[in-house]
Amino acid sequence: MTERILVGVAWPYANGPLHVGHIGGAYLPADIFARYHRTKGNEVLMVSGSDQHGTPVTVRAEQEGVSPADVADRYHQEFLDTWRKLGISFDLFTRTGTPNHAAVTQDFFLTLLNKGFIYKATMVAPYCPTCSRFLPDRYVEGTCPFCGYNLARGDQCEQCGKPLNPFELINPRCRFCGGPPEPRETEHFFLRLTAFNEELLRWASSKTYWRPNVLNFTIRFLQEGLKDRAITRDIEWGVPVPVAGFESKRIYVWFEAVIGYLSASIEWAKKTGEPDKWREFWQKPAKTYYFVGKDNIFFHTIIWPAMLMGYAGLNLPYDVPANEYISLEGRKISTSRNWAVWVPDYLSRFDPDALRYILSINMPETSDTDFSWREFVRRNNDELVATYGNLVHRVLTFTYRNYQGAVPERGMLQEVDTILLDRAQRSLETVGENIALCRFREGIREAMTLAQEANRYLEEKSPWKVIKGDRKAAATSAYVAISVINAMKVMLYPYLPFSSQKLHRMLGFPGRVEDSGWQFVEVPVGQALERPEALFAKLDDKVAEEEIQRLNLTPNT
Repeated sequence: MTERILVGVAWPYANGPLHVGHIGGAYLPADIFARYHRTKGNEVLMVSGSDQHGTPVTVRAEQEGVSPADVADRYHQEFLDTWRKLGISFDLFTRTGTPNHAAVTQDFFLTLLNKGFIYKATMVAPYCPTCSRFLPDRYVEGTCPFCGYNLARGDQCEQCGKPLNPFELINPRCRFCGGPPEPRETEHFFLRLTAFNEELLRWASSKTYWRPNVLNFTIRFLQEGLKDRAITRDIEWGVPVPVAGFESKRIYVWFEAVIGYLSASIEWAKKTGEPDKWREFWQKPAKTYYFVGKDNIFFHTIIWPAMLMGYAGLNLPYDVPANEYISLEGRKISTSRNWAVWVPDYLSRFDPDALRYILSINMPETSDTDFSWREFVRRNNDELVATYGNLVHRVLTFTYRNYQGAVPERGMLQEVDTILLDRAQRSLETVGENIALCRFREGIREAMTLAQEANRYLEEKSPWKVIKGDRKAAATSAYVAISVINAMKVMLYPYLPFSSQKLHRMLGFPGRVEDSGWQFVEVPVGQALERPEALFAKLDDKVAEEEIQRLNLTPNT
């Protein structure tokens, strides 16, 4: 039976380029998952957008002396270009600055307000007397009281993931002038999180299939007890509060941004000409998956589910397969210190599938992992080129040269032939099962293991030698090998869409890989092959040293 699956992906702040940590943390796993389910024949809606109301955007705008809209527009366009070049297949990538998003957010706010889940109260907020303004949480920095990290933000510690408020920080300071903020009273709206604590704990406790890091973090936090949180701020940039007397305040980004999954779905439905179609992905039996980094677990397993419970009538998250962090050359990726591999810069010089491969085979699903340029070059050359790419090239080049550029007719299969074909069929199923369970690293490792076995088969059969005395036997080996690489084309398509589509074309198939479904399809005897080309480019060993030298030099712009 066809499934309906909503794939929600973290909304990146439109304040700078994307780096490999962003891609490996959320966007690549979401794309692998969505591509698999589309190929499987399921209905998928994959949405996200630029978060242009986050305070990182206003920080960047103030640093550059331009408006937040200018910054958001620039990076939104860059994001769209990055998705296209990297093959991240959103059904809609929108932004939080649309009239549609504002309307959906305000409806959500008013619904919770009318139900009593939002209330007015006075709070103490940080005010910078030097800058003469209230400071959004991210405008305040200091030392985390939990882990001691000295660059913790006033909303959350980037190091340990704990949500914070500015006055919990040790030695808080204004991000711009460096002076200490002073506490001042101001009136705001609060989300009554305490009303959902027990219901959330019962709900989360049933998610035994969640990743341990996600489940344990969520349960521990709920057992400690939730506190109500302010959802408006004294700022001018963002979605207006739809209540008289609050014209100078805005709905705070952490409340607003998660509503983006819903507003994007509604926008997508309108664009399709079926304005109510979004409901099919937000009500049972549809399932919702949220792909985020571990610093966003709190917002997707506690805050957003609480909001959905209060709103009522919409699906709660089915799974939140949050990834851990990716470091770079043994050091924490830092945008402020310009220690990152920026994806637009990478894509200007290297193939997208090579990056997708290294991030997939080394995905931080259960623990932090490290990106190193030496490992990138090694895996590209030893695994993509020498193991998989060479397998494809040997098989297709041999067949194209010796059998009139077409798939040859096979003879009787021997046991070694059927063993490999059966292995390919099982691998296709295993890869699919792993992707469906969000075990992406295991899936691609299974596919590469099959490539190694196919190479051993070729060495054993040696059709380039056998053809001199038995063309039929050589043709059988070529046919078996073609069948295997055709299966690999399917199982690697979610991971490596560009090279899989290229192989699909070289094998003589029209259309897209996903059109044939997630199944073992025989390549018809006599089907014309295209002239073989290399799937991947080998990299010189000096590339690693050159790229390490480039770190810190490539501008974060």
